[in-house]
Amino acid sequence: MTQAGRVRHGIVALLCGAVAVNYLDRALLGVGLPEVQREFGLTPAAAGLLLSAFSWTYFLAQVPVGLLLDRLSVKTTYVAAVAAWSVVTLLHGIAGGFLSLFGLRLALGLAEAPCFPANNKIVGRWIPRAERARVVGLYTAAEYVGLGFLSPLLFWGMSVVGWRPLFVVAGMLGIALSLLIARTYRDPEQHPSLAAAEFALIREGGGGVPPPAAPARLRDIGALLRHRQIVGICLGQFAVSSTLTFFLTWFPSYLVSERHIGWIKAGFMASLPYIAAFVGVLVSGFWSDHLLARGRSLTVSRKLPVITGLVVATSIVAANYVESSALIVSVLAIAFFAQGMSGTSWAVVPEISPPQALGLVGGLFNASGNLAGIVTPVTVGLIVGATGSFVGALYFVGAVALVGAIAWIFIVGEIRQVTGAGT
Repeated sequence: MTQAGRVRHGIVALLCGAVAVNYLDRALLGVGLPEVQREFGLTPAAAGLLLSAFSWTYFLAQVPVGLLLDRLSVKTTYVAAVAAWSVVTLLHGIAGGFLSLFGLRLALGLAEAPCFPANNKIVGRWIPRAERARVVGLYTAAEYVGLGFLSPLLFWGMSVVGWRPLFVVAGMLGIALSLLIARTYRDPEQHPSLAAAEFALIREGGGGVPPPAAPARLRDIGALLRHRQIVGICLGQFAVSSTLTFFLTWFPSYLVSERHIGWIKAGFMASLPYIAAFVGVLVSGFWSDHLLARGRSLTVSRKLPVITGLVVATSIVAANYVESSALIVSVLAIAFFAQGMSGTSWAVVPEISPPQALGLVGGLFNASGNLAGIVTPVTVGLIVGATGSFVGALYFVGAVALVGAIAWIFIVGEIRQVTGAGT
């Protein structure tokens, strides 16, 4: 990042920490699913329903959260969200059965809903345009930290103490993080340590704009959806999230149940695709900003890495045609590396959003992505339940990725700020 003070780097570090905890909390159920299924006697279809429960409320809350963020302090919203989702995560450890765990997953989705729309708003306020794809890449890469670098420890811990203590520890970690954010976050114009030179860099790069006097309203959704850019990125984000959701939910069960890999070995093998995705999203973010710095258009710089990622993610289908554990994980690592690349799609949201609707567009975008969080686990569960195999499930995930690439190529069009909300 350009050197003109480093306060914004600390803000990025807070976002990375919040995203890492956010994704660890939502993904722990996928790690513990075989044990949860055994303890509660769940069928594959019931397990898919349980895995999707998080996304039901997460999806439904996105637009209201976006409207809320266009009106309230992002700090207040963020701190309350981190504290709430951490308490709910902790309570997973005392769930008594399917219904209580299902209710906690619904509550977790509701509590985690503000995270990414708030990140989008913070990036729009704190980060100059030339650095945004890298920043989005950094905090998106944090999605994979918990499962990428801690999977062996998580799988080992579950084999020793069971699945419940994992949720308790994760919840306590999140509560500590909420206190740190409350103590350290400020908006640019209120931050006591922000020097004039860094504030000028942020303003000249398109950030640091105060909240508008007339924020977007619910009825502005129709005006926004008349723009192909909004529709295209929403369709594309469904595809991006479909691959991600498979890895966060059914992937550990795929290794253990379909490929008959033991728990400890599965922990090490499962970590490799997550690490690949971690690298992929960093590569994409730096590639995007590099293209922009070399004079390529904003449209090419932001779209090319996402499209490349979605196209290569279709390679997940090849896992159906290999037998050795090493080849299986290699194929899946390539697919998840590509999925990580497509994760920098968030960098487009501040570029096309009207200033008064930054939260609302972020909510629509994230809602579209998390519709996949509802559809994908249930669809995979139904396919596995009906066929006794994950073969059809991998075809489904690959086909959705291809549709997403088509949406980014042909529907999104030119990356430019749209109008028509809050006017």
